[in-house]
Amino acid sequence: MNRYNPDQFFRWLSEPMKKEDINTWYMAHNIIPELNDLFKDFCFSFYLIMEQTYLGEEYKNSKETKITLTEKDNLNHFEWCWHKNLENFTKENIKFKFKKEDYEYFKSFFFEVFYEQDSGLIRKELNHFIKQLFNRKRPISKSDLEMYTDVYKTLERSLQI
Repeated sequence: MNRYNPDQFFRWLSEPMKKEDINTWYMAHNIIPELNDLFKDFCFSFYLIMEQTYLGEEYKNSKETKITLTEKDNLNHFEWCWHKNLENFTKENIKFKFKKEDYEYFKSFFFEVFYEQDSGLIRKELNHFIKQLFNRKRPISKSDLEMYTDVYKTLERSLQI
């Protein structure tokens, strides 16, 4: 296993890559711009459904009764949003069929950054995160590119053509 020294790790995490290296990466991983846009739409519309229908955590700045959602409530909400998003794309003749591990990939991500957050601010920042993740025109670090490729390949595997 390759170990980074702190300096190398910081560069991997934050230093923007050269445009030619990014394009080479895209070609090597067969990343298609049109699919990038589709996958961004999929993730963003899923997030919007979640954000617009989530009933938890509204009480934090309120003097009203504090009702919290259980993990089971959150799981039910996640599953409803997931299926609603798939249904919406199916209506547009775009079908996804996720393997269990690919579904779990999204579930664990959204539970960590959406449901398990104490701050609604982090939940709202998901909007920005998704837009930036799929923004091919911004400066991109190696870590950004690896994360993007994981999400892209997960969605690519699941897309039914």
